[in-house]
Amino acid sequence: MKDMIFWGATGHAKVLNECMKSYGHRLVALFDNNNKLTAPIPGVPLFYGQEGFEEWNHKRDPDQPVGFLVAIGGSNGRARVGLQDCLESKGLVALTAVHRKAFVADDAVIGQGTQILVNSTVGVETIIGKGSIINTGAIVDHECRIGDGVHISPGAHLAGCVEVGDYATVFTGAVIIPRIKIGEGAVVGAGAVVTKDVPPYTVVVGNPARILKRLPVNQ
Repeated sequence: MKDMIFWGATGHAKVLNECMKSYGHRLVALFDNNNKLTAPIPGVPLFYGQEGFEEWNHKRDPDQPVGFLVAIGGSNGRARVGLQDCLESKGLVALTAVHRKAFVADDAVIGQGTQILVNSTVGVETIIGKGSIINTGAIVDHECRIGDGVHISPGAHLAGCVEVGDYATVFTGAVIIPRIKIGEGAVVGAGAVVTKDVPPYTVVVGNPARILKRLPVNQ
């Protein structure tokens, strides 16, 4: 399968296209809910929202498999997984993106739709769920457990045996010491140093990290 689409038409789509075209994949369409965006990649048409997707999907050959990635970063893990489930239900195939300059241990388990970007590291016996992002230069060391829809942002470092719950976000440059548990939906602020477990749906910042606020559950 070489043809693919992305849902999401901002900078993250450009990053994923650079990653995937090195494997011979061809980006044939982009989709986004923001109708104020213009097509970010020359020669690749941009469609808006569900209506635009249905227009494109109606015209494609159903016997020709098409892969996809959800090109949405930030702390949007729940939306990313939801879109992945929706597109799979339409007969598209969730791809897994692993940059040629990333290191992924042979026994690591990577879920469908997950994105492992340039210069990142995924250590031995690590398990990563579906629809997650290990972004540029991030380190996920040995025996970590990363849930669905997680975003480990550029330059964040997770030491060994860290657990990160579904939909959590670890922002740029944060450091998590060994055996810490980051709860579902939690947010670790940029540059934070996490030395204690982080409860679900909380935001922590600083060095050492402290709770800044609590978030609505299932946001």
